[in-house]
Amino acid sequence: MCGICGLVGGRFAAAERRHIVERMKRRLIHRGPDEEGAVAGEEYALGHRRLSIIDLTTGRQPFRSPDQRFCIVYNGELYNYVELRQELESEGVQFFSNSDTEVLLNLLIRKGTSALARCNGMFAFALYDCREKTLLLCRDHAGIKPLYYTHAHGGIAFASEIKALFDVPGVMPSVNQKALQEYLVFQFCFGSKTLFAHIDKLEPGQCLLRTADGKERVTSWSTRDGRPEVGEDAGEEALVERLRGLLQQAVHMQMRSDVPVGAYLSGGLDSSSVAYFAAQEARPLHCFTGRFLESPAYDESRYARMVAESCGAELHIIEPTAGDFVAWMPRIIHALDEPVAGPGAFPQFMVSAAARNTVKVVLGGQGGDELFGGYTRYLVACLELALHQAVDEVRDQDCLTLADMLPGLPSLRNYKPMLRRFFSRGMFEPFPRRYYRLVDRSPDLFPMLTEDMRASIDEERLMEEFCAIFSRESRSPIDDMLRFDQRTLLPALLQIEDRASMSASLESRVPLLTPALMEFAAALPALLKIKNGKLKHMLLAAMRDLLPAPVLERKDKMGFPVPLTLWMRQDGPVREFVADTLLSQRSRQRGIMTPAALERMLSNDSDAGRPLWGALCLELWFTTFQDQGYGSGAADRGESV
Repeated sequence: MCGICGLVGGRFAAAERRHIVERMKRRLIHRGPDEEGAVAGEEYALGHRRLSIIDLTTGRQPFRSPDQRFCIVYNGELYNYVELRQELESEGVQFFSNSDTEVLLNLLIRKGTSALARCNGMFAFALYDCREKTLLLCRDHAGIKPLYYTHAHGGIAFASEIKALFDVPGVMPSVNQKALQEYLVFQFCFGSKTLFAHIDKLEPGQCLLRTADGKERVTSWSTRDGRPEVGEDAGEEALVERLRGLLQQAVHMQMRSDVPVGAYLSGGLDSSSVAYFAAQEARPLHCFTGRFLESPAYDESRYARMVAESCGAELHIIEPTAGDFVAWMPRIIHALDEPVAGPGAFPQFMVSAAARNTVKVVLGGQGGDELFGGYTRYLVACLELALHQAVDEVRDQDCLTLADMLPGLPSLRNYKPMLRRFFSRGMFEPFPRRYYRLVDRSPDLFPMLTEDMRASIDEERLMEEFCAIFSRESRSPIDDMLRFDQRTLLPALLQIEDRASMSASLESRVPLLTPALMEFAAALPALLKIKNGKLKHMLLAAMRDLLPAPVLERKDKMGFPVPLTLWMRQDGPVREFVADTLLSQRSRQRGIMTPAALERMLSNDSDAGRPLWGALCLELWFTTFQDQGYGSGAADRGESV
């Protein structure tokens, strides 16, 4: 796992370009404290920071082909690099290291980007052709590893993190107003946009090719939007067994490492499934979880302990405090580059930092909700569709009926406010618009916005862009919801996964997002994903008899809850920190939030957990990247997380 950066073309002297890349590398030191490297020519400079995981002695980057024509900087892991290497050796390719970087380089040289579909891994890389003077940037199928780029003085700059791009002359941290609107509504941005103007990201499965004349073309190398078959005649039990085998194989491949491997273990189904299979290969497996001591409502560690005890793992429990929240939040926003969707990012950063004291690689359960149907909003949307069918006396074979849903409806007991809001307007609108209402977070945040800010938000544009991404591509509304979340929400969550681990110089792997598992999940019949109103039916079935019954049967999964509301209701460091941040003179002058509304939200009896979090992260982002003269000088001051 590493950090990559580079600058190609443009009106820069060769020495200046090399100096800029050296500054960019310093900004990424936390991503790779073990080694650093750079390579440069008249038209290019590439930089690399290395976190050594595989081939600790000969895997240094940048890596060049024997004829010196091609050069690659690469961030990620190819879990099937051994098998790919054997294939290439059988074709006469000679290797000079044991690294997966050299495998990837030779694969690209011989077979082009079409060969990426055969890679089981996570990656972001830059490949430069010194003869043709072309640059190829690529990102993995799921967007596990990040890659950002911008343009300056006729050249293109790229990096693993946005902050490194501000070391390029002329690149400033100005606000992308369209992206800001999307953040205020969804707390993530659509497509290639970031919250910074003129800075874009490659989307999952995309490549950018820049030719010698400076022309650029972005295309998709990934074909995973198709719907592979799982076997029309396969019964449910056979599919369950196949899923169990794919889970075991995915974890087995991702245990490949030349350094110690552990696992995150929240006690939820996804992380517990990964930890179970990992524990079959590593004895003892070190697992990591967090809890808050303020109340049992913020402590899920009993479930994590059940799983650890059942599979012989060693559990490490981290206990973040209110003081930690105040100390870590500015550092977290700096590490993330952009504001984030939920408070769970705070304990995730702390758990990652603690895990690094014991292991160098950690496996996690990210992706299970988006692949197998784990979010409560899926059930709410299916409930409205079932009502619609019942009222109109129609039957869609790919939708749940009211009778199908009855067994699962008690799980909505704690979501009555959400149900009231959802059904209060627009009921039975076209389905994409209804799903928009379910992921729209603006009703909570909008009362705090100034009149001018509210007026600037073009909801019709947002709706059109939303519906274009959501576009119905299957007969099943369940699959449409999952596909939308995989394209939008999941990359945002993976950004947190990447930054939380890399800020601690820790490699995070996500076995549920292997191509084989993603393709299998996409091909499963929709009514097996949410069966009888039960979320994640297939994953539950696959782990039956492997995980403790209370973990499989629990209905209270909270997703790493943070006692932010409790902290805000009492005098103490969190309340003081949040008030100082949101009611500062700079915050009042931005014209985004109304001071009176913020003051009401900060009152002792407020229950505004999610809106408060959104407002706090946004203001910290402005403070970090807009108010402090963020730019090339910061790298020389040694700023890091």
